[in-house]
Amino acid sequence: MSVRVRIAPSPTGSLHIGTARTAVFNWLFARRHQGTFVLRIEDTDLERSRPEHTQNITEGLKWLGLTWDEGPYFQSQRVDLYQQKIQALLDQGLAYRAFESPAELDAMRASQKARNEAPRYDNGHRHLTPEQVSAFVAEGREAVIRFKIDDAREIEWNDLVRGSVAWKGRDLGGDMVIARAAKPLDIGPPLYNFVVVVDDIDMSMTHIIRGEDHIGNTPKQILLYEALGADVPQFGHTPLILNQQGAKLSKRDGVTSISDFQYMGYTPAAIANYMTLLGWSPPEGMNELFTLDEAARVFGFERVNKAGAKFDWDKLNWINSQYLHQLDPATLTDLLIPYWKEAGYSFDPVGDRPWLEQIAQLVGEGMARLDEAIALCRYLFVEDVGFTESAAQHLKQPSVAAALTHILTALEPTADLTAEAAQGLIQDAVKTQGVKKGLVMKSLRAALTGDLQGPDLLQSWLLLHQRQLDHPRLEAAVAIARPNNV
Repeated sequence: MSVRVRIAPSPTGSLHIGTARTAVFNWLFARRHQGTFVLRIEDTDLERSRPEHTQNITEGLKWLGLTWDEGPYFQSQRVDLYQQKIQALLDQGLAYRAFESPAELDAMRASQKARNEAPRYDNGHRHLTPEQVSAFVAEGREAVIRFKIDDAREIEWNDLVRGSVAWKGRDLGGDMVIARAAKPLDIGPPLYNFVVVVDDIDMSMTHIIRGEDHIGNTPKQILLYEALGADVPQFGHTPLILNQQGAKLSKRDGVTSISDFQYMGYTPAAIANYMTLLGWSPPEGMNELFTLDEAARVFGFERVNKAGAKFDWDKLNWINSQYLHQLDPATLTDLLIPYWKEAGYSFDPVGDRPWLEQIAQLVGEGMARLDEAIALCRYLFVEDVGFTESAAQHLKQPSVAAALTHILTALEPTADLTAEAAQGLIQDAVKTQGVKKGLVMKSLRAALTGDLQGPDLLQSWLLLHQRQLDHPRLEAAVAIARPNNV
């Protein structure tokens, strides 16, 4: 049997990390078995589906490296097929039209609630006589189409993740609506649980791999497979992605869409790597850092956890930092330029390219995300860097003004500055002014960067000197330091 799996997102929003993780697992399983990975867009909710969401989904999957072998297929283009299948169930007596009004259904639920019963459809219109149907039609009542569910039936399947699962028919809420309300003898818009089964049959899906929040749909869908005369595929329900409080990760937790992670400066390799680890444990001896192709060679559901996977920002940041550290300066520069541009920094991407690559090499080791380069590199781009309170307080310490003035006097603004020459200026200030090297280094950092923390000081000084920014900053620092050091 050739493996065929699918990812079937709804274009009612951006590509969610949960959907993306499901796509990763499907892709890995397909590649492990030399199978087929299909993309299907479930856009039957015409009111909420948007083309821009479809574009966001497809671009997000491509960004992650999850290329599909077939599709994208669109459910909105397959309505005729769904209606044909619904009509076949009606003709076989496996489905029927139910004419209850919304008010009648509300009254039924209220009565059940009053009796402390779980809400369910009471199958009241399952056995309408032709005369009753004619009367409802004459009234002009709309009708939904319901699929018959045998309360006495027990539905079982061997889940790829959870093992043996059983569900009683009486716990499925009564006969299931498979098409929305429409004119009495029409077939209204088909609903999710029905169309997904029709599509999976028509597209010969062999395995349905999805989040555990779908597990309640599975027994209903198995009954539909049987009613439509199709083989039931294997199901695997993967653990949910949870926040730190143990609840399902949602928009309330902030960043949840792949485009958000992309905007924040995570690399596709890191996100794909981390999502694979959200619920799957690599075999013993395998490094936690791996490509999708490497994971595909060993991926299996025997190592997928049943428990929910907590999202760990620290772990993601560490993984992303490892991928950033592997990048050469040219590649990292290409990735950082859009962030520097968005910050409004002034530079020529072509003419300043050597300088920009030196910056990338300087800050690359200290970044966990690409967007951190905006704040991390600000002192290298702006003319007036300003001083933090701690930097300004340090500059006012005794001996700082004299040490900085000594360096400023010896520094030639337009001449080239090497690391050796910079070291020489520092050593000369230490010797001449009789101060500790640590004081001079800390004072230089405060003067040149406006802060007491940051990337390598000497390399920063050389980069600032190339733009002739070091001399005016030293002058500004001396002006702050001198009043208390006369």
